[in-house]
Amino acid sequence: MSQSFRRPAVSLIVLGLLISGSPVPLSARTEPVTASSPARPGTTAPELRPWLYENSDVPIDAAWRFGQLPNGLRYAIRRNGVPPGQVAVRLRIDAGSLMEQADELGYAHFMEHLTFRGSRHVPDGESKRIWQRLGVTFGSDSNAQTTPTGTTYALDLPQATQESLGESLKILAGMMADPNIVDPAVDAERAVVLAERREGVGPQMRISDASREHFFAGQPLASRSPIGSVETLTAVTAARMEAFHDRWYRPENAVISIAGDMDPAVAEQLIKDQFSGWSVEGKGAPLPDFGEPDPKAPATKVIVEPGAPTGLTMAWLRPWKPRADTIVYNQDKLTDMLALQIISRRLEQAARAGGSFLQASVDQQDVSRSADGTFVTILPTEENWEKSLHDVRAIIEDAKASAPSQQEIDREYAQLDTALAIQVENADTEAGAKQASDLVSAVDIRETTVSPQAALDIFRSGKPAMTPQKILDSTRRLFSAGVFRAMLVTGKVQPGVDARLATAVATPVKAATNVRLSAKPVTMADLPKIGPPGKVVSRTSVGLPGMDSITFANGVKLTLFANDAETEKVRINVRFGHGQQAFSPTKPAPGWAGNYALVAGGIGKLGQRELDELTNGRRMGMDFSIDDDAFELQAVTRPADYKDQLQLFAAKLFAPGWDPAPIARVKTGAAVAYDAMARAPDSVLARDLNWLLHDKDVRFRTPSRAEIEALTPQAFRQTWEPLLASGPIEVQIFGQVNPDDAIQAVAATFGALPARPNAPVPVANKVMRFPAPVATPVILRHKGSKDQAAAVMAWPTAGGFSLQTEARQLEILTQIFNDRLFDKLRSTEGAAYSPSVQNNWPFSYDNGGYILVTSQVRPDRIEYFYGVVKDTAADLAQNPVSDDELQRAVAPMRQLLMRAGTGNAFWMNQMEGAAHDARYVQAMQTMARDMLTVTPAQIQALAARYLKPGKSWSAVVLPEGVEAR
Repeated sequence: MSQSFRRPAVSLIVLGLLISGSPVPLSARTEPVTASSPARPGTTAPELRPWLYENSDVPIDAAWRFGQLPNGLRYAIRRNGVPPGQVAVRLRIDAGSLMEQADELGYAHFMEHLTFRGSRHVPDGESKRIWQRLGVTFGSDSNAQTTPTGTTYALDLPQATQESLGESLKILAGMMADPNIVDPAVDAERAVVLAERREGVGPQMRISDASREHFFAGQPLASRSPIGSVETLTAVTAARMEAFHDRWYRPENAVISIAGDMDPAVAEQLIKDQFSGWSVEGKGAPLPDFGEPDPKAPATKVIVEPGAPTGLTMAWLRPWKPRADTIVYNQDKLTDMLALQIISRRLEQAARAGGSFLQASVDQQDVSRSADGTFVTILPTEENWEKSLHDVRAIIEDAKASAPSQQEIDREYAQLDTALAIQVENADTEAGAKQASDLVSAVDIRETTVSPQAALDIFRSGKPAMTPQKILDSTRRLFSAGVFRAMLVTGKVQPGVDARLATAVATPVKAATNVRLSAKPVTMADLPKIGPPGKVVSRTSVGLPGMDSITFANGVKLTLFANDAETEKVRINVRFGHGQQAFSPTKPAPGWAGNYALVAGGIGKLGQRELDELTNGRRMGMDFSIDDDAFELQAVTRPADYKDQLQLFAAKLFAPGWDPAPIARVKTGAAVAYDAMARAPDSVLARDLNWLLHDKDVRFRTPSRAEIEALTPQAFRQTWEPLLASGPIEVQIFGQVNPDDAIQAVAATFGALPARPNAPVPVANKVMRFPAPVATPVILRHKGSKDQAAAVMAWPTAGGFSLQTEARQLEILTQIFNDRLFDKLRSTEGAAYSPSVQNNWPFSYDNGGYILVTSQVRPDRIEYFYGVVKDTAADLAQNPVSDDELQRAVAPMRQLLMRAGTGNAFWMNQMEGAAHDARYVQAMQTMARDMLTVTPAQIQALAARYLKPGKSWSAVVLPEGVEAR
C-alpha cells in the first residue's frame, strides 16, 4: 500500500475561506461536463459541431457547454472551481470602433460607459453598488474594454449563488438591451469620457495614432481609435447614441462565456431566463469592410515626438482573411512562430554583445481583422539609427538566405513545447476568468479554443513537418510578402531625415555573418561546485497547518509549505541580505541597475547565453528585486525542475558573474528613456513622487543622467559583490514537493554555502521619513500637453507591527475614501478620470507610512480637486460611515482575501521575513480579523487620527508656463 506525501489542495481552499469568514460554497463540485451535442449511442452520425467549431477540425473542448438562443445570442459555459465559489462572466458585443461611421468616432467606447450608468433594471450608478454588496471590486472584478473590433464586459462574481448570478445577468441584460440613453446621462458621461481622453493624451498616444495612420493607411483602422475625437464626443447626443445602439447592440452580435464554480445547466437556464426576451426591431447593420493594406500609400514616415527615444518599426502587411481554424492551419502558424523565435534570439544575442541596437524583435500579428502583419521593432543604442536598421536587416537577410540549423530549430521547439506542456500541467489550476476571456477572444479573431492537451498534441504532431526548409519558406514569406511600411520615431528634428529613412530601407543589405547560434550543450554540472550538503539543526511547525521552518547549520532558514494547491507548480523565493536597508539614505548607490545587470551578469564562467542553453526547455528562471529588508531571487518552477532551480540560485550567490556588457546595456536603456520622463504628468510622478514622499531619501530617487553615465562595471561590482555574499538567507518553497526531498535539495545547495557574515544594519538605514507638511502644494513641471496636470495629497501614518490592526483597517478607510472620490470626481463631475487612494504601511520600518491621493486633472480644476479631497477627508473624520457604505468596502475585501488565500503566492508573500521575525506570522494570522471586523466608529476614529489638515503634504505637476487654477 502506498500513501501520497502531498496534502490535498482543499487545504488551501479551506484556509482561504477561513480567513475571509465565507462559507464553503455549496456549488464547489468537480464533475466533468460533457459536450453539448454528443453522438447518440449506437449511431455513426457525424458529430454536430458547436457554433465555435464550425469549419474547423480541431478537437472540441468538451468542458464547454455551447448553445444559441432563438434570438441569435450565442453562449458557452463550463465549470471551473478556480478560485472556489467564483463565476466569471464575459459578454462580448461585436461592436468596436471599426463599426463607427466617420461622424461617430468614439461611440462604441461611449456606449460602454453609458451601459454602466443604468438601465431599465437599475437606477443611474446603482449597478456598481449592487455588485459591491455582492463582493465585487469595481475596476478589477467588473470592467469593460472597447477595441476596434468589439466591446467586452467582464464580471467576476465571488461566492456566486444562483440568486446572485441571476441578478447579475439580469443587470447585464438590461445594460445590453435597454441602457439609460437619455440626454442627462449622455451629458454626464461625456465629461467622464473627455477626461479619460485628456488623461490619455501624451507621447504614447500620439505615437500610437501616427503608427496606426501610417501602417494602415487607406483602411478604416487608420482613423478609428476607440477613444474617438474631441469633436465627435462633444457633439454626441442621446438620439445619436440610441441609433448606434440599435444598429449594433443586438442579440445576434452578442456572445456570453461563463466559467465558474456553478452547475453549467443552472447557468444556462439563467442565460435563457434573462436574455431570451432581448429583441431589436428591424435588421442590424452589416459588418463594414475593413479594407486591405494599400500598396499606393507612402512606404515610410518619420514622427518627431520631443523627448521620445528613437525607435524604428518595419512591417510587411498582408490582407487579413478569415480562415478555417484547422489543425494544419495551426501547425503552420506554429511553424511561423518557430521561424520568428529563431530570428529574435539571434537579434537578442547581437544586442547583448553590445551591438548598434539596445533591443530588437520580430513578431507576427493579426491586427484587428485588418491586416496579417510581420513586424520588426528596433530600439537603437545611439542616434545612428541607420546603423541599427542596417544591422537588423542584415540578420533578417541571413535568415532568408539559408535554412537554420537543426540545433536552432530544436532549441526553439523545446522552448515552445515546454510552454505548452506547462499549460497542460497547470490546467486544473487555470482560473475561470482566463478561460472565459480566452473564449471571447477566440470569437473576436474568428478562431476556436482548445484544451491545453489538444494544443500540445497539435504542436507535437506537426513536428515532422517543421523542417529546416519549411522554416526557411516561412521566413521568406513573412519578410517578403505583402505591403512594406517603415516608421522612424525620433525625439528631435533632423534635417533630411525623411529622405534618409526612405534611402535606408530601399538600399539592399548583405546577409550578416556569424550571427547564427550554435553552442555546446550546457548542463548543471557546468555550474560552480558549492560544497558538501549542510546539516539540519532544527525543524518546527510555523504559520499554517503543514508549514515548516527548517534551520541549517550555516544559518540558512527554509520556510516549506508542501501542498497540492497548484498542480505541477513550485514557487521559490530566496530572500537574502538586507535589501533597501543595506543602502544609505544619503549616499547614492547603483541599486537601480541591479534588476537587469545582476541577472544578466552570469554565474561563474557561464554568461547569459550559456544560462539560456542550460534552462531551455525547462521551467526555470531568475527574477531579481529589492524589498525593504531583503534582496529577492524568485522563480516559478515545477517538481521536475525545482531542485536544479535551487542549485541555480545558490550558485548565483556563491559565484556571481560580472560580465560588463549588461552594465553598458542597462546604462543605455536608462539614458534612452530619461528625457521621456518629463513629457507627461504621470511620468513625472513616476520619476519623482516616491522620492518626495520619503523626504528625498536617495534610495527612492531616480538616478540622474550624470549618475547613469558615470556607472562603471567596477563600481557596480564593488557595490554588489559584498551584498551578494553577506547577510541572512531565507528560502521559501511553496508547492508540489515532497517535504523531505525539498529539505535535502536545500541542504545540497543553500545549506552547502559557507556561513555568511551579517553586519548589523546602520540605524540611519532603518529610518523611513515623511516630508514636512506644506501649506501650498510643491510644484513640479512637465513638458507635455497644456491641459494636463496631476495633483497629489498625502498624510503620514506610521509603520511596523505595534499598530498592525490600524494598518489593516486603513485599507478599508482608503477604499471608502477612493469610492467617494470616484463618485464625485469621475462619475458626477467628470473632473478626473482616475482618482486613486492608497494605504502604504511598511512593516519593515517603524515609520514612513502614508495615505496617498493621486489623480490627473485639468490645470483649471486643481483647486476644485483639493477642495473635494479635503471635504471628503473632513467628512470621514466628522461623521461615521453608514453600514451599507462600510459593507460595500468590506465585502469585496473579504472576497479578495478568500480568493487570494486559495493559492500559494498569497501565503508566500505573507510569510516573507517570518523566518527571522515571528511577528510576520502573527500579522498573517490576524489579518482578516483585523481588516474585516472594523466598525463605522473605528473608521471615523482612523480618519480623525490620520487625515488631519495640518499634517498633509501635497504636490502638483503642471505644464511649463501654466499655473494652477
